[in-house]
Amino acid sequence: MLNTCVIASYRYGHLAAQAIESVLYQTKPFDRILFVDDGVGDCGHLPAIYPEVEYVLRPERMGIVANFNDMLARVDTERVMYLGADNWLDHSTLEITSAVDADIVSYAAWLIKSGPPVRWHVDVPHGSSLYRVAPARAVGCYEASGHTNTEEDSVMFARMRSAGATFDNRSDTLLYYRWRHRRNFNQ
Repeated sequence: MLNTCVIASYRYGHLAAQAIESVLYQTKPFDRILFVDDGVGDCGHLPAIYPEVEYVLRPERMGIVANFNDMLARVDTERVMYLGADNWLDHSTLEITSAVDADIVSYAAWLIKSGPPVRWHVDVPHGSSLYRVAPARAVGCYEASGHTNTEEDSVMFARMRSAGATFDNRSDTLLYYRWRHRRNFNQ
């Protein structure tokens, strides 16, 4: 199976290199890496540093849901993983998750914030889960939850599971997630 990683940035140009390198240096490489800057313009330096990555540098902001759906429409592999440009993956993330035969494969994450790291809820798929593209498209892809702080990935994964998508949650800690208050970044 072929796998794409979409790295999404909104105001994270100063952190994006760590995310890109964590994707480039996987023990099992992604077949395609797409990077999107959603209209901020702080990532224009990256193509010269990482020419092996495909870039979408938007001149205007689309917003999370429209941006994610546009990027999902560009995916031509069987599976995809989204990664926030402020986060990073363990070097074995794709090797471990791609070995699992499920429509959605999640794994443990450390939430990095002030104070000690906190482990992500292990029974809930998070936004950087590896998932099959066809079931996501079948349920209409990403959509807003209706809350101020949208949980567009949780909404899609819940609809996929309701439609019969299989789910596996690994206990491996494979994602490092910089915790920021959503009100500042996801609107």
